[in-house]
Amino acid sequence: MDGQQNYQIVDFDQSQSKQWDDFIESEPASSPYHLFAWTQAVHKAYGYRVYRFTCLVDNKIVAILPVVEMKTLSGKKVLTSLPYCDFAGPIGQSNACELLTAHLHDFAQKHSIKIVEIRTCGEKVDESAISPAAKVRMLLPLPSTSEKLMAQFKSKLRSQIRKAEKNNLTYRVVDGKSVTNTELNAFYEVIANNMRALGSPVHSFAWYKEVIENYAHHCYMALVMLEDKVIAAGIVLTCANKASIPWASTIGEYNRLAPNMLLYWAVLEQACNLGLSEFDFGRSTIGEGTYKFKKQWGAEPAELTWLSFVNGQQEKPATEKSQNARQFVERIWRNLPLEVTKKLGPPVRKRISL
Repeated sequence: MDGQQNYQIVDFDQSQSKQWDDFIESEPASSPYHLFAWTQAVHKAYGYRVYRFTCLVDNKIVAILPVVEMKTLSGKKVLTSLPYCDFAGPIGQSNACELLTAHLHDFAQKHSIKIVEIRTCGEKVDESAISPAAKVRMLLPLPSTSEKLMAQFKSKLRSQIRKAEKNNLTYRVVDGKSVTNTELNAFYEVIANNMRALGSPVHSFAWYKEVIENYAHHCYMALVMLEDKVIAAGIVLTCANKASIPWASTIGEYNRLAPNMLLYWAVLEQACNLGLSEFDFGRSTIGEGTYKFKKQWGAEPAELTWLSFVNGQQEKPATEKSQNARQFVERIWRNLPLEVTKKLGPPVRKRISL
């Protein structure tokens, strides 16, 4: 490390949010999840303690590492950077990132927290260079206009978008600052329905409300409707020239009408209209259905690296036995009434960092 630089690590608070976000907006490796709003939403919705570890040189930020202290389903404490998203690990000057990672492990040991999770992302890679089971996020470079984007799609994809329109589906996009309670409720009904179908607990309504309120103009919502009924919805977060879509769902009984195609066209069109140059479709596993769906839009993979440490030692991936147990729980969850899953889901979901 450069001995000439005097590194200082501090924990930023609310009063320093602008300084933090200004750095995030200027850092090429950043994501919308690195913004102050994400940890703020986690804290307000779920009450977890959050840390914004910041490495300074001469009072200037050179690297950051946002962290949430949460509890697992078994009640164990864990430090995660960051929960509920694909990646938000340390970014900035490489030496400073190493210091922040070491600081996180020291902090965990000092506070008797055995588990540390760090999620990072590399550059785009060729599909053939990634192992079949690897997790990736799918990135699409955006042209200067939505017209150019539509023109670069294959004819089959364009016809699928038109199919939704021919089925009398319409859409609207709402800036985060203008989202109404009615629209947020409609979004929540769609995502709660979809999460039950997937066998997964849904986040609390308060979580999505806090995300919308804290991101404000750094997010937008897209809604797809059949007449007056919302049948597909998504939330997109933005940062500098990038957009990420952490949540997009449809109501399964209407999938024959292709609402998912219109939903993704709506969010991509808006990203182009905002002058953004990269769209992150989110996490997928190489070769699976969601991967193929995102790839058809022109997205390319960037490998995700999720590391979990127990007492400072890197942990092995989940065993086949634990995966089988998860599949068993999912089958039960799918058969519960929707209102039951909306009540039972949030207390469970807040303790799952995925």
